[in-house]
Amino acid sequence: MSGSPLGVSGPAAGLAAIVAMAVKDLGAFEIFLLATVIAGVIQITLGILKAGVIGYYFPTSVIKGMLAGIGIYIFWKQFAVALGVSKDSFKELIFSNPGELLSSANGGTLLITAIGLAILILWEQPFIKRQGFAKLIQGPLVAVLVGVGLVFYFTQSGIFTFSESQLVSIPVPDSLAGFFGQFTLPDFSQIFNSEVWIVAGTIAVVASLETLLCVEATDKLDPQKRVTPTNRELIAQGTGNIVSGMIGGLPITQVNVRSSANIQSGGKTKASAFFHGILLLVSVMTIPTLLNMIPMASLAAILFIVGFKLAKPATFKAMYDKGMWQFIPFIITIVGILDFALLVGIVMGMAVAIVQILWNNYKVPYHFDPNAYKEGEPITIEMSEDVSFLNKASIMRTLNQLPDDAHVIIDKSKTINILTDILEIIEDF
Repeated sequence: MSGSPLGVSGPAAGLAAIVAMAVKDLGAFEIFLLATVIAGVIQITLGILKAGVIGYYFPTSVIKGMLAGIGIYIFWKQFAVALGVSKDSFKELIFSNPGELLSSANGGTLLITAIGLAILILWEQPFIKRQGFAKLIQGPLVAVLVGVGLVFYFTQSGIFTFSESQLVSIPVPDSLAGFFGQFTLPDFSQIFNSEVWIVAGTIAVVASLETLLCVEATDKLDPQKRVTPTNRELIAQGTGNIVSGMIGGLPITQVNVRSSANIQSGGKTKASAFFHGILLLVSVMTIPTLLNMIPMASLAAILFIVGFKLAKPATFKAMYDKGMWQFIPFIITIVGILDFALLVGIVMGMAVAIVQILWNNYKVPYHFDPNAYKEGEPITIEMSEDVSFLNKASIMRTLNQLPDDAHVIIDKSKTINILTDILEIIEDF
């Protein structure tokens, strides 16, 4: 249903805290599933009401800051996985005792990560890209298969051992009926529970914002520069959340990491996202035991590359070269994402961008340059098409700059909308 050629959807990190809190507050996962279904209905309604246009109001500096922030976050989070240590141990020792952290690392995961990175970097080289096999078999797939082979070899030979947390872990049903038995239906008896509707509204708003931001970011990464219809995307995401909630799934959004990986792997159309879903379904139904042999270290190697590409130094340089008006919201967005959360970072970046707009509106002299004024000549102040309260400060500043006894012409011939406050300012002047 989506019109996004490269976007890939799934559970999003930005919703994780909301999901955890909502399940706890509502008291049962089945009640939460009902909230997910209702959230989907709200998203479809937003799409029908053409609310997708909201996504176009986010400045490029904030979008690029979001991508870079996610990239740094992804990159940083993989160190614990690459070392084969718990996240808690990594947080505790990384700054206080890095030596102990390294000594407690798992040599097997470190080796698998290093080999995975070597394969991925090799696959990026022009002489490999020119080979026919490189177009059919992507580097990430090779890295994962080699990782599985190394886990099998290390385990059988006893060179290294791996804990459950260092390998992929998904349920292994004993039959097809057992697989479908994992599905869970929502509890529709709670349809009139006001708390369910509050959670549903929260999920709908956050999921829609994340989707619209991801759409904007994915379109910027698209080599063909195609534009995704945002209203259609909201309807598609809403339908996806209804279906997900009906079978026991988490709420979904379009996701930057998956979409970026899709683009970097050579995705051209939405067929890649569709078949990725089909392959996931078939895989967890038929080969869960094999999937559970995939080392997390191989996935960490892939995400190291994804994170680096999203936050590569060239992006920082390009934003700095565009000037402080672009660079400051870009950096503020990154800091907010890393220190707080995705949406907090975006709000912080937007706040800075809005302050910049207000400041620029104050500074604009409305086509009047005091230095260029010649005594005796009439002064023409040309109003723009839309004159709002944002322009009050700059208009007052311009009028205060006018020399005494000058002949002033205020030209509103191009103006369609003008605030009454502005007319009062002019009349008072």
